[in-house]
Amino acid sequence: MLDESIFKTANLVVIGNINRDLKTSPLPSGEYLFDDAETPLTAIYETLGGGGANSAAIAARLGAEVSFLGQVGDDVLGRRLEQAMVSHGVRCSLHRAAGLTTGTTINLVFASGQRHFLSCHPNNAALSAETLDLRALHGARHLLRADIWFSEAMLFGGNEKVLRAARAAGVATSIDLNWDPHWGRAPREEIERRKQAVRRLLPLVDLAHGNRRELNEFTGESELHASLARLLEWGVGAVCVHLGPQGAGYFSRNEFIVEPAAPVERQRTVTGTGDVLSVCLMLLHHRADVALPAKLRLANRVVAEFIEGKRELIPAL
Repeated sequence: MLDESIFKTANLVVIGNINRDLKTSPLPSGEYLFDDAETPLTAIYETLGGGGANSAAIAARLGAEVSFLGQVGDDVLGRRLEQAMVSHGVRCSLHRAAGLTTGTTINLVFASGQRHFLSCHPNNAALSAETLDLRALHGARHLLRADIWFSEAMLFGGNEKVLRAARAAGVATSIDLNWDPHWGRAPREEIERRKQAVRRLLPLVDLAHGNRRELNEFTGESELHASLARLLEWGVGAVCVHLGPQGAGYFSRNEFIVEPAAPVERQRTVTGTGDVLSVCLMLLHHRADVALPAKLRLANRVVAEFIEGKRELIPAL
């Protein structure tokens, strides 16, 4: 069985969102939530948030060398988040933006397993390539550009700049094709304009990450196999698919592999499992000496232990 000490051979740079997450314990969904009333909960958790910041913290806790590039406001919350990441083993290069507030997401977790996010991220929305110290790429093995949708400046120009810089430095690249908050809400023309901005990046991407719903929405296809074919046609090197209870998939022009999920005895965590899976595969990407099924099995085992609460991978505040 593959030893997870292999993660220590990785060097990851992450560019993405950083904010505070307030997560509820699971609650029943229903019309009652729209009433003028109060709902008692078992717990509300305050943790580090943002796909980028969480991914960096996960990678560091797994033993990798990690740098995180992002932006916070010049405020108390921004300093708290930075301290949480540093104490978790992440090397931070954060631009402090005067006049901006560091963001917060409220994560409503429902007993059905579905979630709803309420977000206010002024710091992440204002992220630009000009404030990122890309010298962190030198000596790195992999770059994750997380949260690609949240900053207009990054979406229309900045993402391409950082991915090209990674290519020039000989660094492998990943993007997370997560849910764009504009999908289903903005005019169709605006949604398509934003999708096209990301599609143009795909020839610069070694690994794209996402779940079935996200990938189908991004490609406009109704079936996963059609979405995967479309992504490869648009130029991405390979796709890591989060299949939930079905496990994990890896799809490229040469390989089509699905590895079943590791058994979970008791579910304690529902948020962040996709980030954990993707981080594991990024940390293993440079290890051509390890077979893909073994990489997927190790990633699924780490995800299962995270779900069971055996691994504290995301810092509490």
